[in-house]
Amino acid sequence: MSRVIDLEEARLNLLAKRGFRNWEGHFGEEFGVHTKICDLSLKTLARLAQGKEKSNFYLYDLIICLRGEGSGFDLNQLKAKEKMAVIDRYLFLLDRIRFECMKRLGWLQDFPGEDNTIVDLIVRFESLAPGLQAEVPNIGNDHPERDNFAGMNTFEKEAFIRKMIPAALKEMENYSTTR
Repeated sequence: MSRVIDLEEARLNLLAKRGFRNWEGHFGEEFGVHTKICDLSLKTLARLAQGKEKSNFYLYDLIICLRGEGSGFDLNQLKAKEKMAVIDRYLFLLDRIRFECMKRLGWLQDFPGEDNTIVDLIVRFESLAPGLQAEVPNIGNDHPERDNFAGMNTFEKEAFIRKMIPAALKEMENYSTTR
C-alpha cells in the first residue's frame, strides 16, 4: 500500500529541524514544527525576550532557515529586501515572546497569535501578521489598571501595553540566568 507524502510538510519539518538545531544546543530543550511560544521554558522565554546580543541570533537563525536562505550567520549577506523581511518577522515574533512574558507574569490575559506555532508565525507571516498586529492583547483580570485600560481607545491600549515591556523585561531578567 502506498503512502502519500505531503512534500510541503516534509520540507517545512526539515527546515524547522535545521532552524531549531542551534536552539536545542543552546537552550538544552527540544523544539519542533509544533512548538508554540507558550511551550517555551521560562528560562528560554526570558532569554529570547531580551532581544539583545546572542538571543536575537537564535530568532534570526530560525527565521532565515525557515525562509530557506541559510542561517543566522548570513543575515548581513542578505539583499536589503530579504533582510527587511527577516527583521519584520523578528520584530513580530519578539512582540509575541514579550507578550507571553507578560502573560506569565499575570499582566496579560491573552494576546493575538498565542495559539499559533512559532514556525507558523514565521512561515505564514504575510497572512497572519496584519490581523494579529491590529489586535491589542487583553490585560489580565487582576491587573490594577484594568478599569482604566477598558476605557482606553485602541491606540492608548497599545501604548499602555508597550510601556509595560521594559518592566516585564526587568522582571524576566532573573529567569534568564537561573539554571
